[in-house]
Amino acid sequence: MVVVRAPGKVILYGEHAVVYGEPALAMAINKYVYVTARARSDGKININARDLKLTGISVTISEGGDIIARTDYGAVISALSYVKRAIELAMEYVDKKVGIDLEIRSEMPVGAGLGTSAAVAVATMYAYIRELGYDIDKRELARLAWQVERDVQGSASPTDTTMATFGGIMYVKPEGNNAVMEPVRPGTNVPLIIGYVPRVSTTKDLVAMVRRKYEIMRDVIEPIIRTIGLITRKGREALEKGDLELMGVLMNINHGLLDALGVSTRQLNELVYAARNAGALGSKLTGAGGGGCMIALSDRIEVEKAIELTGGSVLKAALDTNGAVVVDSN
Repeated sequence: MVVVRAPGKVILYGEHAVVYGEPALAMAINKYVYVTARARSDGKININARDLKLTGISVTISEGGDIIARTDYGAVISALSYVKRAIELAMEYVDKKVGIDLEIRSEMPVGAGLGTSAAVAVATMYAYIRELGYDIDKRELARLAWQVERDVQGSASPTDTTMATFGGIMYVKPEGNNAVMEPVRPGTNVPLIIGYVPRVSTTKDLVAMVRRKYEIMRDVIEPIIRTIGLITRKGREALEKGDLELMGVLMNINHGLLDALGVSTRQLNELVYAARNAGALGSKLTGAGGGGCMIALSDRIEVEKAIELTGGSVLKAALDTNGAVVVDSN
């Protein structure tokens, strides 16, 4: 039996602009997906997802590849497609097809912009490979997990799977269809409070919406995109210097520009402004928007309460520096 955990992530600066060649700054957080793997004597893959912030479900994938589910939640089946593909690629990697019992537990909501699907893919693949007695280089693990996301979604940034594999803080620089990840050493601890509300738009739809605006009025939208890129570069400098006040100011400006692009929502904005009014140094949406998560640069209980009173669910988070790790094996 092997237990692997992989962290989620937040985007400190740069979402959406990264699609247009600008950098982004991503931070792995100490909220995790845990995958427990136990090899079986038959060829069945049994998946027990007890806590994906939805009703607990139990799923079996037959030897023929069919998903047999005991749930009414289509969203969970979608999430489990990452598990299925991760197992297939892990089998190819070790060149063995062995049945497995998998138990998946998440401390993060699915589809909230925290990189849960990437963490599931990384942890599933790592747990399967280790349970069969093999090991894998983390660079190869990140590459294969990115392949899982591309196969399931059609296209995907390597950011989420890189963060789930390596942890830490990464400066993401797009180069063509790929991205270069530069580790960033923070000059101070970064206290974060995450507020969550249900998504009302998908990442795919939001990216397409911004693209339409960009094509129709490029002279208006391009300066916004480039300014977000500038904020990301200044945000990295502030982080490395440990200047939390400047980081907060830059977060506030970044959120205003994202709202101008149309990717925020009334409910997210209410959480963002409630956090600031309660004393957060800065706050912004994180991820694609359309609901989902916002982050507040603070560790104050008043900020947590303000987010909850405004209708958000709260997660407190700090930096994860380990990435995917085996936390138990016997």
